[in-house]
Amino acid sequence: METALIAKEGKISEKMRVLQLVTFTLGEEEYAVDILKVQEINRMKEITKVPNAPYYVEGVINLRGKVIPVVSLRKFFGLPEEEDRTKQKIMIMDIQGTTIGLIVDTVSEVLRISSDIVEPPPSMTYSVNSEFIWGIAKLEDRLIILLDMDRLISKEESQSMLGITEKAAIEE
Repeated sequence: METALIAKEGKISEKMRVLQLVTFTLGEEEYAVDILKVQEINRMKEITKVPNAPYYVEGVINLRGKVIPVVSLRKFFGLPEEEDRTKQKIMIMDIQGTTIGLIVDTVSEVLRISSDIVEPPPSMTYSVNSEFIWGIAKLEDRLIILLDMDRLISKEESQSMLGITEKAAIEE
């Protein structure tokens, strides 16, 4: 994320961060992640199931010769499955040093916002399962939930996904 100097009355008065985010939807809610985590966005493709994978891991895909684990964010968040998967996208991301695909309903836009419009999530929304929400961006007409991808999937989980991809590569 870049830092921009804000000029006030002709003087440089303070530092304010400009956040560059990729926004996406799951159901009616809008989420965003740091653009630097996103490697690419792909249309939904055939996913190969892997036995004994965690419930939220849909399986693996072959992306230009590399086997990538794919996680359903709907399952991860405990949301019902989307009936029409034709509009869904797979966001290829770097999480904890592991390349992982995340299935989202739609990818909306690349957004640049000032860090001063971001508030921490309300304390009543905190739980062990939501520590990956690092803020809520308040835009004029909408709220966007900001996710910390390195907290969403722990180092241990990303390492176990490497094992899933290695296992799938051997089986192919």
